[in-house]
Amino acid sequence: MTAATLAAPAPSPAIPGEVDSRAAYVSFGLTYVLGHGASAVSLGADPLIALPSWLPTTLLGTGFTVGTVFAMLAATRAQRGASRHDILSGKLLGLSWVSAFAALFLAITGLAAELERPDLQTMLWPTLSGFLVGVLYLGEGASRRNVVHYCLGTWLALTSTAALLLGLPALFWVLAAAGGGGFVVAAALETHRLARATR
Repeated sequence: MTAATLAAPAPSPAIPGEVDSRAAYVSFGLTYVLGHGASAVSLGADPLIALPSWLPTTLLGTGFTVGTVFAMLAATRAQRGASRHDILSGKLLGLSWVSAFAALFLAITGLAAELERPDLQTMLWPTLSGFLVGVLYLGEGASRRNVVHYCLGTWLALTSTAALLLGLPALFWVLAAAGGGGFVVAAALETHRLARATR
């Protein structure tokens, strides 16, 4: 199964309250591979490829925006026919992303300023944002009883924090391979999960 196939999944029958995350998974997976991969090949004492410093950030920003749009569209479609309780849960889960990333911004900025180490942001933003996404996916997976989402969250939280042990630029290789690969595997498993749900 190719990434192109996963990016445009065949429409599945609408199941009230069910979120089809395949398009978001593929978008985020490509974002991890291209964005973190660009950082991996262009950083370090002897970079493999000389890339403009703005390119990895642009790839990440664009990819995360596209993936977020896909995730929001999927959540909106899932609310059709869902109970009031499920709709409220979905809205609160969506708002938790905003408050969690605001807190992460304050934590990383404050830590870098207190230690007078602005270079820490290069390590902390990719790893701790991956950790935070993983934790949020854990919560969403538990709330929606979605095992694929829950397992992906566990994988992202563990691999993102483990990458901190490797330093630069190795942590970007881990994020690109393990994070990007995790999203692609999750997209494939999501297809099987939705097929079982419609039986």
